[in-house]
Amino acid sequence: MKVDFDQASAGFAPLHAMTEPDAKKWAPVLISKAQIDAEIERLASLPNAEAGRRSSLIVHPDALPGAPGLAPGICVTLSVLKPGERTEPFRHNATEVNFCIRGQGRAVVAGRAMAFRQYDVWNTPSYAIYTRENDGDDLQVMLTYNNSPVLKFMNVYFAEHNPPMLSAVEEAAAEEEDGRKTSPYGTFQIGDDGAMLMPYERLINPPAVEANPLFWPWEKVEAELGKLADLGQNYVGRRLYLLYNPMTGRTNGTTPSFFSTITIRPPRIVDRPHRHTSAAINYYFKGSGRSSVAGNVYEWSAGDLMLSAPGWAVHNHASYDDYVYELTVQDQPLNIAMESLLWQESMKEPPILLGTHAGFDTNRAVVG
Repeated sequence: MKVDFDQASAGFAPLHAMTEPDAKKWAPVLISKAQIDAEIERLASLPNAEAGRRSSLIVHPDALPGAPGLAPGICVTLSVLKPGERTEPFRHNATEVNFCIRGQGRAVVAGRAMAFRQYDVWNTPSYAIYTRENDGDDLQVMLTYNNSPVLKFMNVYFAEHNPPMLSAVEEAAAEEEDGRKTSPYGTFQIGDDGAMLMPYERLINPPAVEANPLFWPWEKVEAELGKLADLGQNYVGRRLYLLYNPMTGRTNGTTPSFFSTITIRPPRIVDRPHRHTSAAINYYFKGSGRSSVAGNVYEWSAGDLMLSAPGWAVHNHASYDDYVYELTVQDQPLNIAMESLLWQESMKEPPILLGTHAGFDTNRAVVG
């Protein structure tokens, strides 16, 4: 357990060092379908799958060397399995969003087996043991999003290959509570403003919220998205559904760090410009269009992946002559939990701290 540390000492810095803006803003980046397809073929051509995996990280050029991500807090992995291949068991203390972009297979997450096909989505809770296999005739290709860059920046990321498989244990009979181990005072208020004191016994035993793998099959999601296509040109919101995990509560997440939304854009729809401190990554799997980000225009089409909204950059999206479907992963829930989610829905109005202040309304009740 002993670690030999280098000699270190802290220093002092002027206060303005904390409030200075970032030296360099991350630029939008687009990874084309051609680039992704070439990497899929390269991974499939490898003679052996490393640790049962054929995977590559998709990394932004400005990412920190020790925390590779496509956005500062979002790691994106491209993974391939050939027919008949299966990954070894794995777990880490990051949470994941998993999105199948080609083929089919079977995933087992925390003991739950899920048969999946193209465009199905599921989450992987933190520290859950999981495996994935390809039981089809085509390559299986996945995009997986996790929050490991944040954990690596904090020096608290933990990963384990081939962890011991846990078996169910019988619940022990309830023992009589030992008064010596419990604070007799509990958690109590000390003033009129709501401030409280909590004893150590509760600090190290917080209420547990069960984290389960959940599954969003594309067939069912697509049927619901179709109902949003008829809202008309006058609708000012975005035609999407959040793949909501109720364990995230008020932070509106698919995982505690990310939300995943699937959007349908009818032809020739242009969103209003807006911005937010959370970063957004889009995978376009049908149609084509453009994104305007901080005054720069980027064109995309089906099969492209894009960091489409670096934090706090003004942006909007537009579809061309066909329907667009896209999966968006954004670290909004993490920002809500940190009380840092500034959101400006209209550039004519001031930003709001979402999750703390009342948010925005759309005109959906009016347009139907």
